Amino acid sequence: GGGAAAAGGQMLLSVGLLALALLAAYRLYLRWGTRSGPGGAARRGEAAPLPRMKRRDFSLEQLREFDGARNPRILLAVNGKVFDVTKGSKFYGPEGPYGIFAGRDASRGLATFCLDKDALRDEYDDLSDLNAVQMESVREWEMQFKEKYDYVGRLLKPGEEPSEYTDEEDTKDHTKQE
Repeated sequence: GGGAAAAGGQMLLSVGLLALALLAAYRLYLRWGTRSGPGGAARRGEAAPLPRMKRRDFSLEQLREFDGARNPRILLAVNGKVFDVTKGSKFYGPEGPYGIFAGRDASRGLATFCLDKDALRDEYDDLSDLNAVQMESVREWEMQFKEKYDYVGRLLKPGEEPSEYTDEEDTKDHTKQE
């Protein structure tokens, strides 16, 4: 019996270490791989950035409109928070490697390192079936998105009413919220 428990513990440790290694590689890529210098967007022929989005809350249906195909702005949700990832359109746009997450709740896919459509739910996903390692991964991803992208509101649970945001709240540093 002890051998099976040790093997299970070692497997969990291996999965955890793999997750940490992937997270570290992603952080390095974000820091060093996306720098383009002054005028980089203009040199590559990209459109000027969209104006900052006013803060609001989104139902899943409303979020789906911001998939980069129907609307040039790209939003995705992580752990109940919605981020404007438009400046990362080469990753999250329709042709990007993470385009499957555009206009969706990406939490489950990020937690399980799964880029398949099967990892995304069409209804609100409370993530209650994820294990502790997966939930920690979701929180890590949330922090990554807070550092890199604008927080624009919450993902509403079914029946939940959106918050009314004042202009003052809208202009606050979004990372200090929540």
